[in-house]
Amino acid sequence: MGDKAVEELSFEEALHELEAVVGRLERGEVALEESIALYERGAALRARCEAKLAEAEEKVAKITLSPEGQPTGTVPLDAD
Repeated sequence: MGDKAVEELSFEEALHELEAVVGRLERGEVALEESIALYERGAALRARCEAKLAEAEEKVAKITLSPEGQPTGTVPLDAD
């Protein structure tokens, strides 16, 4: 399917390729051996998407404000 290593793909690239893999598998247009290879690539792409989403969630931060309403920094979103 893709020539690029899964670990090098951005979230968007991995998701796009995963959608293509799923489409090909759902249509049943490939032989058994290729279906197995596609399924394995799809599993790796899904894991990549999950990892990139987790990475993004860790970066999400809540802005803290001073009593005067001025930004003073950030704290993790789930620090409440």
